[in-house]
Amino acid sequence: MTEEKGDLCWIVVLWFALLGLIGAVVLLSLVPPVSRDALVHHLNIPKIYLRHGGIYEIPGMSFSYFPMNLDLLYMIPLRFGNDIAPKFIHFAFALASAGLIHGYLKPRVGKSHALIGALFFLSVPIIVKLSITVYVDLGLVFFSTAALLLLFRWKETGFGFGSLTGSAVCCGLAMGTKYNGLVVCFLLTAFVPSIYAACGRDRRHRFWKPVGFGVLYLAVAMAVFSPWMIRNWIWKGNPVYPLYNSVFNPPKRVALNAEAERKPRAPRGLFIYRSNMYQESEWQILLLPVRIFFEGEDGNGQYFDGRLNPFLLIFTVLAFVGMTGVKRHSEPPDRSDPPGSLDSRGRRDGTAWISGQKKILLAFSVLYFLVALFSTVLRIRYIAPIVPPLVILSVFGMKNSMDLLKATLFRGRSLAASITGGMLLMVCFGLNAQYIVTQFRVVDPLSYLSGKLDRDAYITRFRPEYPVMQYANQHLPADARILFVFMGKRGYYCDRPYRLDSEGSSSLLMKVAGDSATPGAMLKRLRAMGITHMMFQSDIFNRWVSDDWSVDDRALVKAFLRRHTTLIHSHHLYGLVALESP
Repeated sequence: MTEEKGDLCWIVVLWFALLGLIGAVVLLSLVPPVSRDALVHHLNIPKIYLRHGGIYEIPGMSFSYFPMNLDLLYMIPLRFGNDIAPKFIHFAFALASAGLIHGYLKPRVGKSHALIGALFFLSVPIIVKLSITVYVDLGLVFFSTAALLLLFRWKETGFGFGSLTGSAVCCGLAMGTKYNGLVVCFLLTAFVPSIYAACGRDRRHRFWKPVGFGVLYLAVAMAVFSPWMIRNWIWKGNPVYPLYNSVFNPPKRVALNAEAERKPRAPRGLFIYRSNMYQESEWQILLLPVRIFFEGEDGNGQYFDGRLNPFLLIFTVLAFVGMTGVKRHSEPPDRSDPPGSLDSRGRRDGTAWISGQKKILLAFSVLYFLVALFSTVLRIRYIAPIVPPLVILSVFGMKNSMDLLKATLFRGRSLAASITGGMLLMVCFGLNAQYIVTQFRVVDPLSYLSGKLDRDAYITRFRPEYPVMQYANQHLPADARILFVFMGKRGYYCDRPYRLDSEGSSSLLMKVAGDSATPGAMLKRLRAMGITHMMFQSDIFNRWVSDDWSVDDRALVKAFLRRHTTLIHSHHLYGLVALESP
């Protein structure tokens, strides 16, 4: 009875902590959006579609070809002029992911540990950061986690089609949320035959039936993802544009002179990039899989632009050490166990399947991390789908460590073991709580909610280009078209049509200068493109012209700006100039 009361007290404390965390996220979200990708893409493209009256091709913005399952949801509140509500849509997927983690863990490790898992997930710094921003990563996290756990359910229910197709649908929705879902699809499609073959059933079809399940899984997932592929195929001839565009649309071969053909290409890769960019040694680069748990820092690319929690690694290791973290074989079946969760041959087989699930969770996390590590710049949010599997493994590790403490160090004294475990959890969650407190200083929602700062002043604090955009919205004619130069592509707060100067590695302004002999010719070319104004960040623009342009082009653009443009508004380092009328 005493142990039951202790568990009840833990559950009450965990629920209060969970509600407090949700309340903190809500407060942090009740401010206007200022995060970069929200203003570039996730709010901006839906706003442009709404203004246009529907989805249409925007050739100058490669990110407009990304899949947009969540972005389409954001159109609903944007239609009614609310750009804060999308944060709560995004956060809802974090809550749903926490629900999946809780539902998976409850029949396996008990109510209190299941609540610990949900709380741990929601309080991990990168999840908190994503929960208060208008991104789409939490949608990917939810769909990938649901797809993975449904594969476990597929095995537990005797390989029925319902769980398999449900997992495939979730996998397709993950791909339709973000291209990183392609990695999820690749891994889970490979897991399907492995899970079926491992059961040792149906030896007559040992090869073809597992492969058939894998093919079915891939077909259903691709069918769900297909609307975005069809759109991009029609627009660009590449179903996953801009990914692999050189494969679907190979560039025309241009004859090179002998010297250029002999010139070796600069090597590219993880080691070269991080060594050149951050002056990191080979050992530092090799330790990246460990460093990401200890060295994360928001806004710093060298330190992965985000934070995890070191206990995600520590407890994951403990999940495979010592006791299994599930009910002992001698215990009677728990009514909370799902039907079919254990094999008909007894509880020992069920425990073996739990061990198999832990291996699959670890394999998914490791393989996904490796693909992300060697395919793109490493950011914590790019590997967010591995957080739920690591949280689940961490809870198994917590359970294992508690069982080991009771069985060895404290020799059955559960109270002492509980106190020690509680202190360890306080350190673990204390790191997350510290990050949340820091976010209140960074985001500063109370200044906005108390009325100390109005909406315009709050946005300007984080985005100094905002007053220049507001001036353009209020004073430029509706048919004006602005060329954005070094504006970070953040166009959400600009209500006038605009064009980005840079798309990829090329610059429109530099190309126009290279094709023009005189400042007047530059003006004529820009006007022919419909451009009436330019908006730029002056310090970066001046350094760019001084360092990257040839002497002749530098003189040309300076003469063009002096003779044919007029500065009409500026704020901080941002300026708006009008091009001379033809």
